[in-house]
Amino acid sequence: MDADLYYWTRALRPVQWYPGHIAKTEKELKEQLKLIDVVIEIRDARIPLSTTHPQMDLWLGNRKRILVLNREDMISTADRNAWAMHFSRQGTKVVFSNGQLGMGTMKLSRLAKSLAARVNVKRRAKGLLPRPVRAGIVGYPNVGKSSLINRLLKRRMCPAAPRPGVTRELKYVFFWFLFLNCDIDVKLTRKRKDLELLDSPGILPMRISDQAAAIKLAICDDIGERSYDVADVAAILVQMLAKLPTVGMKALQNRYKIDVDGQCGKMFIEKLALRLFNGDVHQAAFRVLSDFRKGKFGWVALERPR
Repeated sequence: MDADLYYWTRALRPVQWYPGHIAKTEKELKEQLKLIDVVIEIRDARIPLSTTHPQMDLWLGNRKRILVLNREDMISTADRNAWAMHFSRQGTKVVFSNGQLGMGTMKLSRLAKSLAARVNVKRRAKGLLPRPVRAGIVGYPNVGKSSLINRLLKRRMCPAAPRPGVTRELKYVFFWFLFLNCDIDVKLTRKRKDLELLDSPGILPMRISDQAAAIKLAICDDIGERSYDVADVAAILVQMLAKLPTVGMKALQNRYKIDVDGQCGKMFIEKLALRLFNGDVHQAAFRVLSDFRKGKFGWVALERPR
């Protein structure tokens, strides 16, 4: 599918999105990462390869990493197993999660707990008192970082919304008693903190050179809508879905009651606009993208292990 995607994107306006706060945040995050014991990297389970920063490995160095593939409910069990095996071969610990429903949070908390124990084993061996483990949550915009933190805390501590760019600054939140309870009230700072967790805004590269990846970010709503033409992205999504054996053009035609010759996504969007939206192509395109993002086409992984 990637070969087709590169061909389809050649004539499109490049997708680029770099909000003003990202440059400042990236600099601050790199400084904070020097103090972090373990990094929890959140990616979109539908596009795990496209939702990691190209500089991430360089930033992390030898720090321990837990990889969380969020929105696990959007892909099949077979795809989850394939990705688990792929990252296991790389020596990376993987947790599949659904930040909206809280699935995967128990496994993530157990992993973080085990890493916490390892950090303080070394401190005790040196005769030092235990200290809270410092963990940082990083990832692209809108992959579910803040929602996952709120689920772990069992309370809304970090603002979260289904659009990119809601979190705009670094913020520490504290876990008390290994995830059993949480509070950041200054009056309670004498209690033992087991984990200090850094929530960060989504960090994108200044320029996305891989436009096939950029289109997938747009399809999955992991990049700001101002950065792309909704009609172009929806047309490509239609062509991608038409090629998938689990969806196919026939299913698309049946869903929207449209008859289209071939697999031309642009023509499909235009016909949908005429049928349902008085010719408004933007609304028709947004409808298709919204249906995909809500899982109306079933389990759809736009990337598989290479």
